Amino acid sequence: MEEGRFDYVIAGAGSSGCALASRLVNAGKRVLLVEAGPADDTRFIDMPATFAKVIGTARSWIYESEPEAGLGGRRVPIPQGRTLGGGSSINAMVYMRGQPEDYDGWRDLGCPGWGWADVLPVFRRLERNERLAEPLHGTAGPLPVSDARHRHPLSLAYVKAAQQAGYRYNDDFNGERQEGVGFYQTTTANGARQSAAKVFLRPLAGNANLRIVTDALVGAVVLENGAARGLSYVTADGAAHTACADAEVILAAGALATPKIMMLSGLGPATHLAELGIPVVRDMPAVGADYQDHVAAPVYALTREPSSLLGQDRGWRALRHGLEYTLFATGLLASTVVESGGFFDTDGDGRPDVQFHVLPVMIESAEHGTVGRHGMELNPCVLRPKSRGTVRLRSPDARDPIRFTTGFLSHPGDIATLLAGMKVARKILRQPALQAVVKEELAPGADDALPDEAIVDHILRHAKTVYHPSGTCRMGTDRDAVVDPELRVRGVPGLRVCDASIMPRLTSGNTNAPAIMIGDRCADFILGS
Repeated sequence: MEEGRFDYVIAGAGSSGCALASRLVNAGKRVLLVEAGPADDTRFIDMPATFAKVIGTARSWIYESEPEAGLGGRRVPIPQGRTLGGGSSINAMVYMRGQPEDYDGWRDLGCPGWGWADVLPVFRRLERNERLAEPLHGTAGPLPVSDARHRHPLSLAYVKAAQQAGYRYNDDFNGERQEGVGFYQTTTANGARQSAAKVFLRPLAGNANLRIVTDALVGAVVLENGAARGLSYVTADGAAHTACADAEVILAAGALATPKIMMLSGLGPATHLAELGIPVVRDMPAVGADYQDHVAAPVYALTREPSSLLGQDRGWRALRHGLEYTLFATGLLASTVVESGGFFDTDGDGRPDVQFHVLPVMIESAEHGTVGRHGMELNPCVLRPKSRGTVRLRSPDARDPIRFTTGFLSHPGDIATLLAGMKVARKILRQPALQAVVKEELAPGADDALPDEAIVDHILRHAKTVYHPSGTCRMGTDRDAVVDPELRVRGVPGLRVCDASIMPRLTSGNTNAPAIMIGDRCADFILGS
């Protein structure tokens, strides 16, 4: 079935896609936004503390890697958003831009116009910060950024203990200096999540220039004479559709799904496509290559009292927390769970290379739930991983899952960095503020003199994603780059990519804010701003 004509057809209503669609519609353009998952109409998305209840439902993808050589053959699950708002509807809401050096590095890698001086004004115009202002923060943008309404006692104990261990307190990780410990600012307002769908799409309700199609699996870009002319997709009722774009098609499906759509369209590594019987439209070896993600490992600690988040969603406790949130938008359900953390320079080069996400509960994994005992975890992660993975198709059928490897810890430098981060975490855990509430270190172990080999063994058995896939359709000016610095797919007129897959290097921190910036920046290029 052929749909009506649009100026722009966008695949993916995640952080980048929502920001882009908003700008285009407000400029008077006709936009079709196609999202694989359902609408974001569940209270578990709006309430900050309940995002884990969305992971594993129809509103998320649970990708699973091939056996990872760097992890002893373990497969790694990578949950991703599958609803309006994408990852911004199921994440921990941390607002983090990264380091100025990240973007200056992009510029120096052949991406002019993407240096820190170029992107900071974009971050500022997007941001509506409740506490911080110019010159580094915006106060009048569409994206609310606020301090958390709830601070768990275990989060407070961590922040005090880190200072006792000699690390500086930092009340603005997006300020002059990223290094230090403290509480994260988040994309929340009035105790509620502010997803990209809520911020950018809901104000457009009723606008005739925007059509949103949910529960629609994109098949491929429709190409004519090598140029993008539309998008094919299948809706939940099994009906096949083709949407035509008079101006451009934009892929914003994320670092795992965007290269999949590209390859299904005949745009990718020629040998791989030929093996699957997909006609090669353009040989693009970098599509699906250079996969990057932040990898973390937990330090688990048992608490002296049953004070963690374990069991707080059951019985009379759930009723009490629900009532408080309903009446006042405060209390435990207003917690973003990842309330506190920090950035550490473990190699002494003047740039933090490790980030902490601290949880007042012990989580086995997002899809498998809690460890089952009261405790907390300190999660150091490698900010600028050297390991790389690859995304490939499993078959020519869009319904089949991709075949991919994260490459986690395949580079020895990442193991060394994560080991250094684990040592920082164990040092903080032994300070008076945490010793007052922590009974013992459950893992890697209670022994203060635990050898490096034992810590590395723990890392290899428990290393996990921080949910920040990127790099699989990288930007650049070199011959192999997938997109140019204006996000146009090289050699394919009428097609752009607009999500974290374009990052030539992963940013040093959570990726939701950079993804929104990428969407807004893409709109600048399209509209000539």
